Amino acid sequence: MAKRPGIFPTFFMSGFECSTFLWKDQGRRNLNSETQHDVRALEDYQILRELGIAVAREGVPWPLVDRGGRFDFSTLDPYLDAMKRAQILPLWDLCHYGYPDDVDPFDDAFGARFAAYCRAAAEYLIPRTHAPHCFTPINEITFFSFCGAEWGWVAPYRKTKSDRHAFRLALCKAAIAGVKAIREVAPEARMVHIDPLVHVVAPRDRPDQIEVARHETCVDTFLAWDVLAGMKHPELGGSPEVLDIVGANNYSFGQMEYREQGPHKALDPDDDRIVPLCDLLGTVWERYCRPMIIGETSGMGKGRDAWLRDVMEESLAAVDRGMDLQGVCLFPAVDMPDWHTGEWLHNGICDLIDTNGSLKPVADRAYVDELRRWQKELNRVLTLDADPFSDPVELQDVIDAAHRLQHRPDRNWC
Repeated sequence: MAKRPGIFPTFFMSGFECSTFLWKDQGRRNLNSETQHDVRALEDYQILRELGIAVAREGVPWPLVDRGGRFDFSTLDPYLDAMKRAQILPLWDLCHYGYPDDVDPFDDAFGARFAAYCRAAAEYLIPRTHAPHCFTPINEITFFSFCGAEWGWVAPYRKTKSDRHAFRLALCKAAIAGVKAIREVAPEARMVHIDPLVHVVAPRDRPDQIEVARHETCVDTFLAWDVLAGMKHPELGGSPEVLDIVGANNYSFGQMEYREQGPHKALDPDDDRIVPLCDLLGTVWERYCRPMIIGETSGMGKGRDAWLRDVMEESLAAVDRGMDLQGVCLFPAVDMPDWHTGEWLHNGICDLIDTNGSLKPVADRAYVDELRRWQKELNRVLTLDADPFSDPVELQDVIDAAHRLQHRPDRNWC
């Protein structure tokens, strides 16, 4: 039988909410601290290991390690030690919505400052971690540009479409510079550029908004990836090699009805305007023809197992169509608070139970059972062996399962 080794050691991945933004009314936040992942890293990684997951998205907190252009990465040492002990491969987010206080993203020096940081991070992390060495320079450039420069949720707190467009291009320029700086340290390093899958429709009674909704779906959704790939603004230095791996995030609220002011309204689960995930992935694949992962996905509350089932059926339908899907990231591994209200979202593999101020991870059993079912279907390991890095995931098993199961796209996900 033909073999097709993948990029990563396991098909299923996970990750931890690691935002370090300046929030609109609370100052600098650190979600690794709010979820206590910073003091529970080894336990969290051991949970993934026991679930047969060897890849975790993890964050380097740029605002906390960069002191006026001088870098101190020692706060990452406990994570690095825990990763080594649990044998977890990191996919490092180098900017997860946060940048240092003395940085202006609209200044021409922003890209050079970010590139210097990326180079220093690569020099520190690569000798201390197992290959493949994987980085996301700037997480969710498109969403970051909305929440930072049109909605005013996070710094730089701008609130116009023109500011959003300028911020997005500044982030793209910095991300390209970051990729090139990392590859000066490690030419073989892999990049995963992550942004949401988005589908926006006009309200049924507003045909005048059809075109603006279509533009957001067909143009805005892809512009950052287009720039990174060199398809738009080639003067910034993008190329297919810079784009490398496309990470497409998939949440229910990514399919929306257009609103002129503020975030759009999420479509109800039974709305006939929903587009199947397989078709959304197909648009990405046809546009870039690059390896893909689902960079984040999760259901909420008691719907997590049903969400995973639907995501996997759609993902295998995509694989059956010939798309190069390298993995699915169940995000987050442990619960996270709603940024606005602070209430727990119950979207993780594990919920967090407060026991006298200490947050204890407790797995959602139905979610885990559904994961186990899919691991068996794909001939994947249920727990990691002594050396999970000895061989990459065998994608032919995934392809064979896709051909055998013959799932078809379905717009009614849950």
